[in-house]
Amino acid sequence: MANIHFIGGEKGGVGKSLVARVLAQYLIDLNLPFLGFDTDRSHGALLRFYAGYASPVLVDRYETLDAIVEAAVEQPERRILVDLAAQTHDPLVRWMDESGVLDLADEAGFAIHYWHVMDAGKDSVDLLKRLLDRFGSRLKYVLVRNQVRGDDFGILDRSGEQNRAVELGARVVALRHLQDGVINKIDATNSSFWAAKNPADKASTGLGLMDRQRVKMWLRDAYQQIEAAGI
Repeated sequence: MANIHFIGGEKGGVGKSLVARVLAQYLIDLNLPFLGFDTDRSHGALLRFYAGYASPVLVDRYETLDAIVEAAVEQPERRILVDLAAQTHDPLVRWMDESGVLDLADEAGFAIHYWHVMDAGKDSVDLLKRLLDRFGSRLKYVLVRNQVRGDDFGILDRSGEQNRAVELGARVVALRHLQDGVINKIDATNSSFWAAKNPADKASTGLGLMDRQRVKMWLRDAYQQIEAAGI
């Protein structure tokens, strides 16, 4: 079965692109074939860090969005990762509705997964409610509690929306905090997570021995979470 993974959350700054990068590195490390699509026109993370695996896609042009589905059907052995920029929910839903994407998924036998990336704020909970109200059980959900953007998810826990999602079959994963200085060094040098965790000239990545060790430990934990959720 082909699998399309949308990495979204609609709100800017919750860490969607970080999650997309971790998923890409996970697939690379496990030698699992995949194709990435990046919807961010200004500074797309997949195009920036994993250019050899990703292509740009414009959410307001149906022909480019169509390429996502066509790629999944033509090569079902490849996972499809789609990094959704902020404020892309409405055009994506419009394309799915007017093109009958979910009906086609049922007919052609491919699955659509939505990784809803959340920080600890109320906006992420409201957006989750909106997503569940709109699609119900028609999508496969993964809720990502991104501790890089905050670790108190009390608003989510009290809202009941996570329980509602779980009742619809959602998986819940936690991306634990990685030291800000390490993330900043990785981003400043446009390093992939592979480059960040492997021995290299410190001048090229800015990461010393202990920085690389922290990246390894962080990725190990993230990979365990991904394996539990399935991709």
